Amino acid sequence: MNTLFATLIFLILVNNILLLAAFRLPSLIRLIAFQGICLAALLFCEQHLLLACAVLLIKGLLLPGLLLRTIKRLPINTDLRPRLHQGLGIVAGMTGLIFALWLETRLAIQPGLFPPLLLPAGLTTLFCGLILVVGRSTALAQVMGYLVAENGIFVLGIPLMSANTVWFELALLLDIFVAVFVMGIAINHIVETFESIDVDGFRSLRD
Repeated sequence: MNTLFATLIFLILVNNILLLAAFRLPSLIRLIAFQGICLAALLFCEQHLLLACAVLLIKGLLLPGLLLRTIKRLPINTDLRPRLHQGLGIVAGMTGLIFALWLETRLAIQPGLFPPLLLPAGLTTLFCGLILVVGRSTALAQVMGYLVAENGIFVLGIPLMSANTVWFELALLLDIFVAVFVMGIAINHIVETFESIDVDGFRSLRD
């Protein structure tokens, strides 16, 4: 089980870099779905079976399915137009990973609280999500960045879970699902009103 846990952590770290390298929305969504599956498997390793099923359903299936359905229904270009050059984004992600690995050796954490590399994986996932939010120009890509950042926060919370906090995590999952659902409705209305969902277009708005 420890080998499986370490393998999943490694896959999450690799997935983060692939997220920053993705150049099309469908590829980004599939990578986020894979990340959700890895999170569910991590929870399974930690014996949080109910929460693992909830994460698999929401993060691995429902949210990616909703996002794929959205891009199929909206008349948008599925190619990502990054504000931040993708190569620079990958370098920033690798730098964040190195910093997280260094920080793990400097923080005064209770011994045994975090399994090896779990803390750097959570911090790197959070950082990569923020890079996607600020480095992509479309609202859908920024929503996906928000989801990735939340996944990072979720990873950091795995060692802190207990019988009293599992229900809080379930409530958080529901909040995220509702937030993305509302965002999908909002994007749909934006497209009905404007020709593009490129957030750079808001710069042209005037009072």
